[in-house]
Amino acid sequence: MLRALNCPVIALEEHYWDKELAALFVGAEGVRDPEMLKRLYDLGELRLREMDDAGIDMQILSHGAPSAQKLSGADAVDVTRRVNDRLHAVVTANPKRFAAFAALPTSDPKAAADELERTTKLGFKGAMIHGLANGVFLDDKRFWPIFERAQALDVPLYLHPSVPLPAVMDAYYKDYAKDFPMVVRAAWGYTVETATHAIRLVLGGVFDAYPRLKIVLGHLGETLPFLVWRVDQALARPGAKTLSFREAFCGHFYITTSGNFSNPALLCCVMEMGIDRILFAVDWPFVANKPAVQWMETVPLCAEDKIKILSGNAKRLFRM
Repeated sequence: MLRALNCPVIALEEHYWDKELAALFVGAEGVRDPEMLKRLYDLGELRLREMDDAGIDMQILSHGAPSAQKLSGADAVDVTRRVNDRLHAVVTANPKRFAAFAALPTSDPKAAADELERTTKLGFKGAMIHGLANGVFLDDKRFWPIFERAQALDVPLYLHPSVPLPAVMDAYYKDYAKDFPMVVRAAWGYTVETATHAIRLVLGGVFDAYPRLKIVLGHLGETLPFLVWRVDQALARPGAKTLSFREAFCGHFYITTSGNFSNPALLCCVMEMGIDRILFAVDWPFVANKPAVQWMETVPLCAEDKIKILSGNAKRLFRM
């Protein structure tokens, strides 16, 4: 609770790891610092203490990358279902502090849509998908049953980053990845990959097919609010198919503050998208809670707008 605003704080890109699913991660995807692992696996005392110390009332929990997007075996659906059931038990045990986004077995799009419906009936607030699904962008029509079901259920899908394709990492980052390993991830690689993914959803006609679909992007929109005017103008030059990128992006996407606590970036987002499409998130445990809340206390916005970001917009979007 932010006492100065008498306002609850809901953080909605807050990660954990399920031990069964994380055991299936390969290579660098399964490697984390011991202190990070301790927090990823904690769904009790440590997590709640750090929430309380920062004044965060509720986290919407989501499995960390790559989640179920790398699963491809015959048991992918069953594994993901067990992961979601265990998360549901955590939320049921402490519903005042936790809500949840589902993991989805995207290797089987029809089963993923069914799992989205099952978990929505259990009270989940939507689902989080991490990057490409087994190397394929989600604008591929094989995945459209997931979008169709999300629209029918009126729940958002959170499009979260994961590592770029190996060919992209090799071409773009191999010269610097050893000395600056995060350039492949949060420093730049995640942003490029996720922004490209979002643009492809627009170009691929996903929102024409599903006009009530809602997509959430973290990190203040993965640079797209800064670029929306230029993308819109450039796509509309002579010779192109008729398309309003601005209309699609500002009409279907919501963004969160996760891991991007910048006043100029936030104000750009407010000016391009409007205050009603911006929600608070930290990106815990990869980013600490306190700096996020302390920043929100000082951002140059009126109290009414801060309250919308901190919890009002989340309550509306997720019917909380």
